[in-house]
Amino acid sequence: MAPTQTAPQRAHDSAHTAPLWPCLALLVLAVGLYFFGLGSFYAPTNGDEMVYIHIARLTAESGHWLPLVSDLGQMRNTKPPLLFWQALVAGDWGAHWSLFALRLPSVVYTLLTAAAIAWFTQRLSGKWRTACLAAVIYLAFFSSFRFSRVYLTSAPETFWLALPMWALLWSQLRPPGVAANGSAWLARAAPWRAPAALLWFGAFGLCMGLGLLYKSFALVAPAAAALWCALLAGQPWRLRHLLRSTAAVAWSTALALGVFALWFALDPDPAAVWQEFVVGENAGKMAGAHGYWHAALWGDYPLWTQLLAYCENAGLLFFVVLGLAWAGARAWFKGRPWAQATPAQRTLWLWLLVWLVVFSIPSQRSARYVIPAMPALAVLLALYWQRVARGWFLLTVLLTSAALVVLGRIAWVLGGMLGGEPLWRWAAMLAVAIGLAAGLAAWVARGWSRKATLLACLSVYTTFGLMVAPLDASQAQYSALAAQHLAGKRVAVPNGFTAQYERFHFLMPNSTLAPYDTDGRNTGALHPELPPAERLDFLLQNFDAVVWIDSDSQATAPPCAPRCTALGYRWHVKSRHKSGEVTLANVWQPEQWLLGREWLLVPAH
Repeated sequence: MAPTQTAPQRAHDSAHTAPLWPCLALLVLAVGLYFFGLGSFYAPTNGDEMVYIHIARLTAESGHWLPLVSDLGQMRNTKPPLLFWQALVAGDWGAHWSLFALRLPSVVYTLLTAAAIAWFTQRLSGKWRTACLAAVIYLAFFSSFRFSRVYLTSAPETFWLALPMWALLWSQLRPPGVAANGSAWLARAAPWRAPAALLWFGAFGLCMGLGLLYKSFALVAPAAAALWCALLAGQPWRLRHLLRSTAAVAWSTALALGVFALWFALDPDPAAVWQEFVVGENAGKMAGAHGYWHAALWGDYPLWTQLLAYCENAGLLFFVVLGLAWAGARAWFKGRPWAQATPAQRTLWLWLLVWLVVFSIPSQRSARYVIPAMPALAVLLALYWQRVARGWFLLTVLLTSAALVVLGRIAWVLGGMLGGEPLWRWAAMLAVAIGLAAGLAAWVARGWSRKATLLACLSVYTTFGLMVAPLDASQAQYSALAAQHLAGKRVAVPNGFTAQYERFHFLMPNSTLAPYDTDGRNTGALHPELPPAERLDFLLQNFDAVVWIDSDSQATAPPCAPRCTALGYRWHVKSRHKSGEVTLANVWQPEQWLLGREWLLVPAH
């Protein structure tokens, strides 16, 4: 009589014999999603993207690599120059200035990171199914889809700062005859005694330096600390190993900071770089108005929220990451998993832990700060995928199902209001149906629960892209005739958040734009104290045209008629809602709280 298998054993056997094609199909879908809607104004992003695009555009117009140029006062040296130089090259110094061109390098960086994740996962697990799974997991993280797909800094910094850790993992995975104890080839001698080590750790320093030149010199702390801890964990605890590893990482750190210091050497105004970036953007995040510990415990960025940083970055996979933490905690209390772990596994866990600890120290904490460690989380999730209890996946599909229902309703309403090509509307409904079917399969088919969960997550992203696609259609934009009419003229445009008016440069590239305040959120705006009607009259009297947002989506005429003429309108998607705008009574009617009209107005003659 055959022995009875436990549930974990059955899951492991099922995973071992599972076919490769479902993981490959999920990977193809995930990669395709990173290109779909890449040039959309409505792609998931954050407000800082337009700040960076504004600086990049004006720097390109200056014809010089440095100094960086901005019309935003103190928001000029808000990031190091490599991010903006990337835009100058991608946009051909303004000759091919489009959202797609500016965002494409981020996608390339992200896919290169996903490829590295897949390769190392295959080396760790010996299975290409698990390798594909790891890449899909990384691409399904909301932090990857939101911050490593658009024109932000997360994708390039993640790629460059991960290279030293990948190199260390590679050394730890070499055959025993090649490297006796994993990282020995990296830490056997101090840099000044071993030319090979000098070169390798010098290369690590250059890689880290490029990552710093994309984001901040402060990232050298977690990057170097993670490398140092992983080096020590991969060899016996001896004083000479400690000294050699410390010397090697110190050499990499010094070189990385030297690469970052090139900004000061090359910029014509290094004093401004120091004041705006070092002091304003970095040093100011180390202290709170009421003291460090008050801010850490009761401030706007309390310490406890950082403990959920990886879960928050995972987005729809929030509960799955919690499940991984729970599985790890259970294994820890049942035995000695650290002593039994391979050097490569220790490196992955230390990668996550060090970044979390380091970015719990500043007074301003954010889940975004640990995004460069998300590749390690993707690898670990893939390796422990079958050990995460099925209940965490079922919680995830409940979350995705709710999101699909809401997005599906919005897509249906938008498709009806915008008219045009009905294909987008029905494609969105198909994506919703596939996602909901995947959620159902996760409940009824135990063997497919995990893959179905990933399909449901990707269906949410697909539905969102199909939902906003009609808003980017040509018939939903201002006509080419209207743009030609405004060429060379002064146009007042709304600016509800810093540099958000920059998006109008893509719509009216030959006009002179002047931002004005909306809802009293932008300082330095044009008469924000005036009531809306009087402000609109003021703008019409002083500018050739005005872009005006009307919150009433049902309005068929501009609010200034007959004193003005409408050259056209677009739908405005509200991103910030006041209290009481969204209620249980109107949540099923998104046209009442999601949409407004964006009028392009000229004075009546």
